[in-house]
Amino acid sequence: MDKPAYNRVILKLSGEALAGKREFGIDQEVLKSIALQLKEVNSYKVQVAVVVGGGNIWRGAKASKQGMDRATADHMGMLATAINALALQDALERYEVDTRVQTAVEMQQIAEPYIRRRALRHLEKGRVVIFAGGTGNPYFSTDTTAALRAAEIEAEVILLAKGKVDGVYDKDPLLNSKAIRFKELNYIEVINQHLGVMDSTAASLCMDNKIKLIVFGLNFGNIKKAIMGEKIGTMIRGG
Repeated sequence: MDKPAYNRVILKLSGEALAGKREFGIDQEVLKSIALQLKEVNSYKVQVAVVVGGGNIWRGAKASKQGMDRATADHMGMLATAINALALQDALERYEVDTRVQTAVEMQQIAEPYIRRRALRHLEKGRVVIFAGGTGNPYFSTDTTAALRAAEIEAEVILLAKGKVDGVYDKDPLLNSKAIRFKELNYIEVINQHLGVMDSTAASLCMDNKIKLIVFGLNFGNIKKAIMGEKIGTMIRGG
């Protein structure tokens, strides 16, 4: 059996990735693909926590630009992440992967509250933990949530799975066919060049806590490849 390169990871899934080719909602085939990949990774005894976004259902920043109160819009986005988390939990449990959802906003009837020590215990028991509700505060993205949770649970790497691109480029590859993909970057370059990988708060958190970031496309098998240390997408590290 191959030996994983990492023992504890955060998988960051954007809402757009969960939508697949749809403009809105959840693509069940994408959920199935993610669940099967995580089932295989789980068999290697890798501890996996997942942070889900909510952009396939609601985008708070966009709504605030249209006149909605930003805090209200962001709270609605937190609810959207909870919907995605429950959908992913259901997909995982259909394939007999023991799973727990923890939310930063208390929702006792449907999920556990986020408690760091309880999350760590679940991971140690081989359960996949899904973090929903962002940080629990408005004005912070789910990328920042991924960086914060990675620091809190001492994850070695954040796996940033994208639905439409397979790494970090010098230009938008969806608009420019001559865009060049970076193999490696450091966080200072990401921040200074405004490469759009994640917001500056999240990038700074990762840099300060020396957390590696791998950006790759959400194709079948790529989650395992990243965890096994295969060179895919773009690796970001250092300062």
